[in-house]
Amino acid sequence: MTTVVAEKAVAVAAYGLQVAYGDGRVGLTGVNFALAPGQVMGVIGPNGSGKSTLLKATAGLLRVSAGTLLVFGKKPTDLEPGSIAYVPQMEAVDWHFPATVRDIVSMGRFPKIGRLRRFSARDRHLVNEALTAVELLDLADRPIGQLSGGQQQRAFIARAIAQEPVIYLLDEPATGVDAATEEKLLRIVRALAGDGKPVMMSTHDLERAREWFDRLLVLDTHQVLEGPTDDVLTAHPGLSHSHAHGHPKP
Repeated sequence: MTTVVAEKAVAVAAYGLQVAYGDGRVGLTGVNFALAPGQVMGVIGPNGSGKSTLLKATAGLLRVSAGTLLVFGKKPTDLEPGSIAYVPQMEAVDWHFPATVRDIVSMGRFPKIGRLRRFSARDRHLVNEALTAVELLDLADRPIGQLSGGQQQRAFIARAIAQEPVIYLLDEPATGVDAATEEKLLRIVRALAGDGKPVMMSTHDLERAREWFDRLLVLDTHQVLEGPTDDVLTAHPGLSHSHAHGHPKP
């Protein structure tokens, strides 16, 4: 199942996409989708299915070995610095890094202003706005390592917001968080989309897919399903169970 978004409204488009790792191994193949501004796409699949691979390719961190992947009509690597905000999985972050929450969020400004230029009043304002958006302004001066897992995740999303990107790529941001934190993350993600930005988010959890996502892309090292969330879940009612235990069936 593939539903095409009108060409003039496309923020992210993949056609016959294949992604290879540095050693030449193919990590993902046969992917086709179109995502409009203001939409949230859930990237679904078991471990090793290519979810992170797709997000890293969209961020320009992995090579497109065949096909096409465009973000607002350009290759990811051709966009202006800071245009793409990529938030990696929690385990990819060194939480012993000696920095406060504000320090972490302020790093989101570096792609736009450089590391050596002094912050302007606008830069400081954008950092405070980002902290407020994720409900962490009151913890801004606390060391990042002292925060809970959910708070740390929100801090890195705030860094992405401060970056002023054209697209957000979130790699399993809701994994391992409690229900209250999940609810906060849901509000944050929907607010990002509400500002007209496209969001691609990988996850293992489909229980609240209709609340989180406008579209679903189901992977298993190749594309299995793609389309509006309601259409995919209605046509494949067993998807939630099958994707969590191995291979989703079309």
